[in-house]
Amino acid sequence: MPVCEHLANSHYVAPKVHVCAECVALGDTWVHLRTCLACGHVGCCDSSKNRHATKHFEATEHPVIASAQPHERWLWCYVDQEWKE
Repeated sequence: MPVCEHLANSHYVAPKVHVCAECVALGDTWVHLRTCLACGHVGCCDSSKNRHATKHFEATEHPVIASAQPHERWLWCYVDQEWKE
């Protein structure tokens, strides 16, 4: 059962790429990838130098991301600061 309404209203969006395109454009690397569950944007995690997943949330207000890492199944809501496995 979701812990916030944003998680309840989110849906899986298959990532279109398996790289952080913004990091690639900058010639940078990333640690892990995250997928926006509103539009499918793929960005790098907060452990990465550029934090593109968080920057995407700040620009769009799309609240929920999921790990794009193989074998990881979790969601994060930026608005409510809630995590769900």
